[in-house]
Amino acid sequence: MYLRSGNSMESQDKIANIQAKFKDVRKLLDDLEKYKTESEPYKIKYQAIEVLKSMEIDLANVLTNMPETEKGEEIIMLAVIHLNLGLLHADTEELKAGEEQFMKCINLLKNKELEPEAVLPVLSALNQLGIIWSKWNQPVKAKDFLDQAEQIYNDFINTNNTCKDPINMAQNFGIERVKDELSPKDVLEKVHTLTLYYLAQVYNSLKDHRQSAIYCHMTLSRQLEQNDIAQDLDYIDWALNAATLSQYFIENGRFTQARHHLAAASYILKKYKDMLKEKIEKNGESEALAAEWENFNHRSADVARCWAKYGSLLLMLSKERLLHKTELEQDNNQSNNDSSKSKIIDDLKFNSLEKEIEPIANQITDKYLLDFEDAKLMFLNTQKWLEQAKSYYTLENLASDHISIVQNISLTYKYLAFFEEHEDRQAKMHKRRIDILENIIKELNPQYYESACRQIWIELGETYSDILDIKLDRLRSSDEKPTPQVLTKINHLAKSAIKNFQAFLDSLHLHRNSNSNMEEFPDEVMQPALFSYFYLGRLYNKIITPDKAIQLQNTQRSINGYKFIIDYCEKYPKAAEVMKVELSLCKELVNLLLLKSNHYQSK
Repeated sequence: MYLRSGNSMESQDKIANIQAKFKDVRKLLDDLEKYKTESEPYKIKYQAIEVLKSMEIDLANVLTNMPETEKGEEIIMLAVIHLNLGLLHADTEELKAGEEQFMKCINLLKNKELEPEAVLPVLSALNQLGIIWSKWNQPVKAKDFLDQAEQIYNDFINTNNTCKDPINMAQNFGIERVKDELSPKDVLEKVHTLTLYYLAQVYNSLKDHRQSAIYCHMTLSRQLEQNDIAQDLDYIDWALNAATLSQYFIENGRFTQARHHLAAASYILKKYKDMLKEKIEKNGESEALAAEWENFNHRSADVARCWAKYGSLLLMLSKERLLHKTELEQDNNQSNNDSSKSKIIDDLKFNSLEKEIEPIANQITDKYLLDFEDAKLMFLNTQKWLEQAKSYYTLENLASDHISIVQNISLTYKYLAFFEEHEDRQAKMHKRRIDILENIIKELNPQYYESACRQIWIELGETYSDILDIKLDRLRSSDEKPTPQVLTKINHLAKSAIKNFQAFLDSLHLHRNSNSNMEEFPDEVMQPALFSYFYLGRLYNKIITPDKAIQLQNTQRSINGYKFIIDYCEKYPKAAEVMKVELSLCKELVNLLLLKSNHYQSK
């Protein structure tokens, strides 16, 4: 910085002293890790705060004795001191003090925001205010500061006719940029990337997930571009964020964008894996490198799970689409998005990676599945991703995740069975689901994994019931008399389904002595519990036996299942809304079964 001739020697000496103190503060913070202790983690930062406060007083004294027309550079210096004080207060968890310092920085530089000397401290202060107000659960206020930062950056870039680069903040204190340090222009770009990143978080807090996704993508794109200069990309973090963003697209039926982001995540992970291999070749194995490999394997499993969700959801939505269940809903969703908004989402791609990720993306389709061959290819890929995830999330180390993955494996068989036209192969797919689920549940203690066991019991009951329906349909369509083996098989399927639904109901530990003493189910289990009773009513009526006494007993059990739903819905009307269709059916079936029971009794 060049001092003006109009300044007194005393002022020049004070400013030179302030510059020297700023260098001391920088050195103090650079050596932070060397002097930091567990008992006093903020000791060095508190020392830096004291030095900066003394600089603030000295500079304020200089400014009081200086004509307004000559205060330009000194104002910038004071603003940077406030910024640094704010950063240190924020680091020491003194958010209110930090917020005050950032506001002082911004107020000092009001109407100077687009000047090369001022743009970096202003943008940095606005970003920090966005963070602080987010921590205070005030996302609207946080967004206001971040919007200002975005607008100032855009104005600086677009209206800077003289093409001046911003000026490094330290340069105001006579500190020249060192060789390996980022240029002020690159610093500006990184600061703006942070603005976009924080805006993505704020929009997410405001439940504007579409805008959050757009800003998240913009952040990821800029991180790729800036890595060419700074070479500081966190490959694992980037890949995980890209894969996480894909989940928004998946859930909104944007499979083209979801596939693109997942392919980009896989490509970046592959690059990182190659870098780890190079490190081993150069430096050999080490504890630090082992930790990096562990992190890589962990996050690769997470990205594989995101891919699996892509496959599972496309299988499920394709099934529903073919059943005409979601066509109207999809049409409504499309009509709610105007073409301009839709185009913004369509354009969210990583242009710099387009060619590299194309082979990865092209391994699977982003279109709805129409037949078994389409579904089989998606199924095989989804199984591959789930197996990859399962190899990391083992039952011994990460049981809850392992159970969830196993359930997803079973689910993909269910979706594939829908596309299979041949009944025998359908039944085999459902049998495979049973094997998968029974293998896992026998390893689980229901006391510790109650929720997972309940889900699996319900799924096993439904799967046995699905196979039973296939066998009964075949029996009805055949003119041949069923063999004892066929009847045994049918009864085994019905009893196995009953056993699992009953296991679910027993796990609820509820009882009823009479209709008036019937306990209310917790909301989260009310619907599956009533459906379990509905299945029990249905399944007991499917058991085939020549013994009239057993027939009468099973008919009564069937009536009891349906009657429970009727009684429960009478006592708890909100259940009647949930079970409206089934309730009406239960009433009809109870009347029919009572006639059947009377017929057996008369015989």
